[in-house]
Amino acid sequence: MAQTFLNLAQGVTGTLPTSNYVQGGITEADLFRLNDNENVSNVTTLADWERDDSAFSVIGTGISESGGTFSFPSTGIYMITAHCQYASTGNDATFAGIIIKATTNNSSYSEEANAYGIVNNGLSGSTEHSASMCSTIFDVTNTSTHKIRVEAEASHTCILKGSSSTNVTYMTCIRLGNTWLILVAKMESVLVVNNPCPDCGAENQTDCKCPDTCDSCGA
Repeated sequence: MAQTFLNLAQGVTGTLPTSNYVQGGITEADLFRLNDNENVSNVTTLADWERDDSAFSVIGTGISESGGTFSFPSTGIYMITAHCQYASTGNDATFAGIIIKATTNNSSYSEEANAYGIVNNGLSGSTEHSASMCSTIFDVTNTSTHKIRVEAEASHTCILKGSSSTNVTYMTCIRLGNTWLILVAKMESVLVVNNPCPDCGAENQTDCKCPDTCDSCGA
Protein backbone atom coordinates (compact mmCIF):
# COMPACT_ATOMS: atom_id res chain seq x y z
CA MET A 1 0.00 0.00 0.00
CA ALA A 2 1.49 3.33 -1.02
CA GLN A 3 1.49 6.12 1.52
CA THR A 4 1.46 9.88 1.18
CA PHE A 5 2.49 12.46 3.76
CA LEU A 6 0.10 15.38 3.45
CA ASN A 7 1.62 18.81 2.96
CA LEU A 8 -0.46 20.93 5.32
CA ALA A 9 1.05 24.09 3.87
CA GLN A 10 -0.77 23.33 0.59
CA GLY A 11 -4.04 22.62 2.34
CA VAL A 12 -6.04 19.42 2.68
CA THR A 13 -9.65 18.46 2.19
CA GLY A 14 -11.87 16.74 4.70
CA THR A 15 -11.88 16.94 8.46
CA LEU A 16 -8.87 15.93 10.54
CA PRO A 17 -9.57 14.58 14.05
CA THR A 18 -8.71 17.52 16.29
CA SER A 19 -8.11 15.23 19.28
CA ASN A 20 -4.85 14.23 17.63
CA TYR A 21 -3.28 17.66 17.60
CA VAL A 22 -5.37 20.10 19.64
CA GLN A 23 -4.92 20.19 23.41
CA GLY A 24 -7.01 22.05 25.90
CA GLY A 25 -5.54 24.27 28.72
CA ILE A 26 -3.46 23.43 31.76
CA THR A 27 -4.25 19.94 33.09
CA GLU A 28 -1.69 19.79 35.92
CA ALA A 29 -0.39 22.56 38.19
CA ASP A 30 1.07 22.16 41.67
CA LEU A 31 3.05 24.13 44.25
CA PHE A 32 5.11 22.88 47.20
CA ARG A 33 6.92 25.01 49.77
CA LEU A 34 9.57 24.44 52.43
CA ASN A 35 7.54 24.41 55.65
CA ASP A 36 10.21 25.73 58.07
CA ASN A 37 13.63 27.37 58.25
CA GLU A 38 16.59 25.10 57.56
CA ASN A 39 20.32 25.64 58.08
CA VAL A 40 22.14 24.95 54.83
CA SER A 41 25.82 24.47 54.00
CA ASN A 42 27.35 22.39 51.23
CA VAL A 43 24.72 20.57 49.10
CA THR A 44 21.46 19.55 50.77
CA THR A 45 18.49 17.73 49.23
CA LEU A 46 15.40 19.51 50.53
CA ALA A 47 12.80 17.17 52.00
CA ASP A 48 10.57 19.20 54.36
CA TRP A 49 7.97 20.08 51.76
CA GLU A 50 4.27 20.72 52.02
CA ARG A 51 1.70 21.54 49.37
CA ASP A 52 0.54 25.15 49.48
CA ASP A 53 -2.80 25.05 51.28
CA SER A 54 -3.17 28.79 51.91
CA ALA A 55 -4.57 30.18 48.68
CA PHE A 56 -4.08 27.42 46.15
CA SER A 57 -5.93 24.32 44.98
CA VAL A 58 -4.02 21.80 42.92
CA ILE A 59 -5.07 21.45 39.29
CA GLY A 60 -5.34 17.84 38.19
CA THR A 61 -3.89 14.99 40.23
CA GLY A 62 -0.81 16.90 41.32
CA ILE A 63 2.77 15.74 41.77
CA SER A 64 3.72 13.55 44.73
CA GLU A 65 6.70 13.96 47.06
CA SER A 66 8.56 11.43 49.20
CA GLY A 67 11.85 12.09 50.94
CA GLY A 68 12.57 15.05 48.69
CA THR A 69 11.85 13.20 45.44
CA PHE A 70 9.00 14.44 43.27
CA SER A 71 7.08 12.09 40.96
CA PHE A 72 4.76 13.04 38.14
CA PRO A 73 1.12 11.92 37.76
CA SER A 74 1.27 11.55 33.98
CA THR A 75 3.64 11.84 31.06
CA GLY A 76 4.04 15.24 29.45
CA ILE A 77 6.21 18.31 29.20
CA TYR A 78 6.47 20.13 32.53
CA MET A 79 7.81 23.54 33.48
CA ILE A 80 9.47 23.40 36.90
CA THR A 81 10.45 26.52 38.83
CA ALA A 82 12.31 26.70 42.15
CA HIS A 83 12.67 29.80 44.35
CA CYS A 84 14.77 30.22 47.49
CA GLN A 85 15.35 32.89 50.14
CA TYR A 86 18.34 32.93 52.49
CA ALA A 87 19.27 34.88 55.61
CA SER A 88 22.73 35.14 57.16
CA THR A 89 23.70 33.43 60.42
CA GLY A 90 26.62 35.70 61.28
CA ASN A 91 28.96 34.95 58.41
CA ASP A 92 29.10 36.13 54.84
CA ALA A 93 28.29 33.54 52.18
CA THR A 94 29.93 34.12 48.82
CA PHE A 95 27.22 31.99 47.25
CA ALA A 96 23.90 30.53 48.34
CA GLY A 97 21.41 29.08 45.93
CA ILE A 98 19.00 26.45 44.73
CA ILE A 99 19.35 23.60 42.22
CA ILE A 100 16.85 21.55 40.21
CA LYS A 101 18.03 18.01 39.43
CA ALA A 102 16.29 15.36 37.34
CA THR A 103 16.59 11.66 36.60
CA THR A 104 15.36 9.68 33.61
CA ASN A 105 16.31 6.26 35.05
CA ASN A 106 15.07 6.63 38.65
CA SER A 107 18.69 6.46 39.81
CA SER A 108 21.26 9.00 38.65
CA TYR A 109 20.38 12.69 38.87
CA SER A 110 21.80 15.46 36.71
CA GLU A 111 21.60 19.22 37.21
CA GLU A 112 18.97 20.91 35.05
CA ALA A 113 19.02 24.46 36.43
CA ASN A 114 20.46 26.53 39.27
CA ALA A 115 20.46 30.05 40.66
CA TYR A 116 22.78 31.63 43.25
CA GLY A 117 23.08 34.84 45.21
CA ILE A 118 25.38 36.36 47.84
CA VAL A 119 24.38 36.53 51.53
CA ASN A 120 26.12 39.21 53.61
CA ASN A 121 26.17 39.30 57.39
CA GLY A 122 24.55 42.69 57.25
CA LEU A 123 25.30 46.29 58.09
CA SER A 124 25.07 47.68 61.62
CA GLY A 125 23.96 44.32 62.97
CA SER A 126 21.06 43.84 60.59
CA THR A 127 20.47 40.54 58.80
CA GLU A 128 20.47 40.68 55.05
CA HIS A 129 18.57 38.34 52.76
CA SER A 130 19.19 36.91 49.32
CA ALA A 131 16.69 35.41 46.89
CA SER A 132 17.21 33.39 43.70
CA MET A 133 15.01 31.55 41.22
CA CYS A 134 15.61 29.07 38.39
CA SER A 135 13.44 27.02 36.06
CA THR A 136 13.63 24.20 33.54
CA ILE A 137 11.37 22.32 31.12
CA PHE A 138 11.38 18.55 31.59
CA ASP A 139 9.96 16.02 29.12
CA VAL A 140 8.48 13.20 31.21
CA THR A 141 8.12 10.19 28.91
CA ASN A 142 7.88 7.64 31.75
CA THR A 143 6.41 8.42 35.18
CA SER A 144 8.28 5.52 36.80
CA THR A 145 11.74 6.70 35.78
CA HIS A 146 11.48 10.48 35.34
CA LYS A 147 11.63 12.38 38.64
CA ILE A 148 13.08 15.56 40.12
CA ARG A 149 14.70 16.84 43.30
CA VAL A 150 15.41 20.34 44.61
CA GLU A 151 18.71 20.97 46.37
CA ALA A 152 20.17 23.91 48.28
CA GLU A 153 23.82 24.89 48.59
CA ALA A 154 25.77 27.62 50.42
CA SER A 155 29.46 28.39 50.92
CA HIS A 156 28.89 29.02 54.65
CA THR A 157 25.99 28.08 56.91
CA CYS A 158 22.93 30.16 56.07
CA ILE A 159 19.27 30.03 56.99
CA LEU A 160 17.13 28.83 54.12
CA LYS A 161 13.81 30.45 54.86
CA GLY A 162 10.67 28.34 55.06
CA SER A 163 7.09 28.80 56.22
CA SER A 164 3.86 26.83 56.56
CA SER A 165 1.77 29.91 55.73
CA THR A 166 3.79 31.83 53.11
CA ASN A 167 5.64 30.76 49.97
CA VAL A 168 9.23 31.74 50.73
CA THR A 169 11.27 28.81 49.45
CA TYR A 170 9.07 26.88 47.06
CA MET A 171 8.77 25.01 43.76
CA THR A 172 6.04 25.00 41.13
CA CYS A 173 5.28 22.36 38.52
CA ILE A 174 3.00 23.02 35.52
CA ARG A 175 2.23 20.55 32.75
CA LEU A 176 2.49 22.42 29.44
CA GLY A 177 1.32 19.64 27.13
CA ASN A 178 1.92 16.14 25.82
CA THR A 179 5.39 14.66 25.65
CA TRP A 180 7.06 14.96 22.25
CA LEU A 181 6.85 11.20 21.75
CA ILE A 182 3.06 11.29 21.99
CA LEU A 183 2.82 14.35 19.77
CA VAL A 184 4.93 12.74 17.04
CA ALA A 185 2.89 9.54 17.16
CA LYS A 186 -0.39 11.44 16.97
CA MET A 187 0.77 13.69 14.15
CA GLU A 188 1.93 10.65 12.18
CA SER A 189 -1.50 9.10 12.59
CA VAL A 190 -3.01 12.28 11.14
CA LEU A 191 -0.56 12.84 8.28
CA VAL A 192 -0.18 9.28 6.97
CA VAL A 193 -3.05 8.38 4.63
CA ASN A 194 -3.68 5.89 1.81
CA ASN A 195 -2.83 6.95 -1.72
CA PRO A 196 -5.83 6.01 -3.94
CA CYS A 197 -5.18 5.16 -7.58
CA PRO A 198 -6.40 8.08 -9.74
CA ASP A 199 -7.10 5.75 -12.69
CA CYS A 200 -9.30 3.03 -11.17
CA GLY A 201 -10.15 4.66 -7.84
CA ALA A 202 -8.78 1.81 -5.69
CA GLU A 203 -8.01 2.85 -2.13
CA ASN A 204 -4.79 0.78 -2.00
CA GLN A 205 -2.44 -1.29 -4.15
CA THR A 206 -4.16 -4.59 -3.30
CA ASP A 207 -7.46 -3.47 -4.83
CA CYS A 208 -5.92 -1.74 -7.85
CA LYS A 209 -7.61 -2.99 -11.11
CA CYS A 210 -5.03 -1.50 -13.47
CA PRO A 211 -3.18 -4.05 -15.73
CA ASP A 212 0.46 -4.92 -15.03
CA THR A 213 2.35 -2.19 -13.19
CA CYS A 214 0.28 0.89 -12.48
CA ASP A 215 2.25 4.10 -13.02
CA SER A 216 -0.28 6.04 -10.95
CA CYS A 217 -0.33 4.17 -7.64
CA GLY A 218 2.71 1.86 -7.97
CA ALA A 219 0.72 -1.43 -7.82
